[in-house]
Amino acid sequence: QVQLAESGGGLVKAGGSLRLSCADSGRTFSGGVMGWFRQAPGQEREFVAAITWSGSHIHVADSLKDRFTISRDNTDNTVTLQLSRLKSEDTAVYYCAARRNPLISVASALYDYWGQGAQVTVSS
Repeated sequence: QVQLAESGGGLVKAGGSLRLSCADSGRTFSGGVMGWFRQAPGQEREFVAAITWSGSHIHVADSLKDRFTISRDNTDNTVTLQLSRLKSEDTAVYYCAARRNPLISVASALYDYWGQGAQVTVSS
């Protein structure tokens, strides 16, 4: 059973950095895409970044690619999102997601598994 769990959220000042990690505690997910979405209060869930199983293909939202990076370690089924130069508008709940299909998608509806979310709050 795929069980995704995020860690690393918290409160940070504008301009600071955070690292979010997501682990598949069930260690059963393989071959698919892992990614991150975020949802701010009153807003729709939006795509942040995703990475294929091999790590050979990465897609980061255009508005975030100069500040956010994604990586994964298949030895322990984890995916990491590095957030840099954070802004107040980055405040949101960040969700880890996994998709059995090996192709990256920006559509949240096409992801099969979700974590509970990690709160990131950026103070100005």
